[in-house]
Amino acid sequence: MSTEERHRRIGDLLRHREHVTVDELATECGASGATIRRDLDVLELHGVLRRVHGGARSLVLRGGNPEYGQRELEDHTVKVRIATGVAALLEDRGHVWLDSGTTATEVARQLRHRELTLMPMSLRAVNVLAEGCPAAGRRPELLLPGGSLIAGEQSFRGPMTESNIRSLRFDTAVVTPCALNLRDGLLAHDLDDAAVKRAGLESAGRVIVACSGSKWNASAVALVASLDAVDVLVTDRHFSPEELAQLAQHSVEAVIV
Repeated sequence: MSTEERHRRIGDLLRHREHVTVDELATECGASGATIRRDLDVLELHGVLRRVHGGARSLVLRGGNPEYGQRELEDHTVKVRIATGVAALLEDRGHVWLDSGTTATEVARQLRHRELTLMPMSLRAVNVLAEGCPAAGRRPELLLPGGSLIAGEQSFRGPMTESNIRSLRFDTAVVTPCALNLRDGLLAHDLDDAAVKRAGLESAGRVIVACSGSKWNASAVALVASLDAVDVLVTDRHFSPEELAQLAQHSVEAVIV
């Protein structure tokens, strides 16, 4: 098992358990205790867990939103597929609003060499786009929203952020909700995050939602928008004929990757 695979396995175990021991992880991952201890040290630095004597504890509150470092480990291959699908829907020289979150960061990686004007909602995406830009040739132009920067998430929030978004008009908004269902539409775990997402999609001519199947029918407290606000849903979920019919009633095109 590679280092990346071990990290993902440890993160997955801590999604469902409050505590794991080094010995349990060594057996689970087929690695030595020393290797697991180094893995735990790295994952603690990334905010995935808290090291305790003999093992690690989860930082995820029951029913809460996992920290960015934890979410970054989840469904990574799926997020790359979704990001690739989103990038294929964007035309060069367009103006794009890009949400915050781990899936949005993967979308940013796909857009590093595209001729687009982008307003990313997180410093993580900004860094991906800035570091990936060549000195010459095709590269995006970046607009920064300003506002308050949320530690950990490194995302922009607050009235200044919302005001700056609403002062512009975008061809496309790429929205990454925390949860999604047919009854409520797009949801977020945080009220301020929901307000920023709402400002982004309301300032765009087209709304693309990038959302893994794991978020389908999940729960979150803050309503962002109904499905009527969505034009395209890019996901790995394979819908039933009934679900596809309901999406069609809301004029949502489903792109399965």
